[in-house]
Amino acid sequence: MQNQPNPTRDSRAADVVIRQLEEQIVSGALPNGKPLPAERDLMENFGASRTVIREAISTLSSRGLIESKPRFRPIVRKPDYETVLHATGNIVQHLLTEPGGVKNLYDSRVFVERALVRDAALSATKDDIAALKASLAANQASIPDSLAFYQTDVAFHGVLYSIPKNPIFPAIHAGYTAWLAPHWVKMIRSPERNEMNYKAHQAILTAILERDPAAAEEALKSHLVDAWDHVRTTFSS
Repeated sequence: MQNQPNPTRDSRAADVVIRQLEEQIVSGALPNGKPLPAERDLMENFGASRTVIREAISTLSSRGLIESKPRFRPIVRKPDYETVLHATGNIVQHLLTEPGGVKNLYDSRVFVERALVRDAALSATKDDIAALKASLAANQASIPDSLAFYQTDVAFHGVLYSIPKNPIFPAIHAGYTAWLAPHWVKMIRSPERNEMNYKAHQAILTAILERDPAAAEEALKSHLVDAWDHVRTTFSS
């Protein structure tokens, strides 16, 4: 009599494969950025069915340890802070549909960046200042081109997240950018509006250069509050 599919047995077998593949990814036995072994090879290596291997790959993909693309072999992604945030992306997007969800996320960004600019005013190094000046210059140069301006705007704020030299903050910045971008790209843009945002960035940098944390925080808060007033019309809630 032919064996019938057994979901419980398959799930237990998939758990074993998931655990072993996860260990290989974390240890580097499966190199970061390289494709997983072919599905048939995984079936042979683990003595598992195609159903079990696909369930394991799906689970690892949901955890951010594998990047799956149609018609391509899955790519290994060794976990880091950005991987963790990426893995929660779908959950965050769901939460953003809740009443007040986007505003809560945006307010958390304001809270984080207020602390970051205060820290920058107190402890930014010569290299940090150079990075801020370079990103601001790129921001100014892109004023006539709204798409380029958006990209340089993101980059300017990204420098603030890099100044503490803590890998968690750049990962958080990447998360905010990804989660809020679908709404930011809908925002009405113009060179005049870009000029206003550039001047706001300039005020933030000036306060940092003057080593004035209170002024830096106030400039940042004013900028982001104004940005929210401009973008909130893109949210259904």
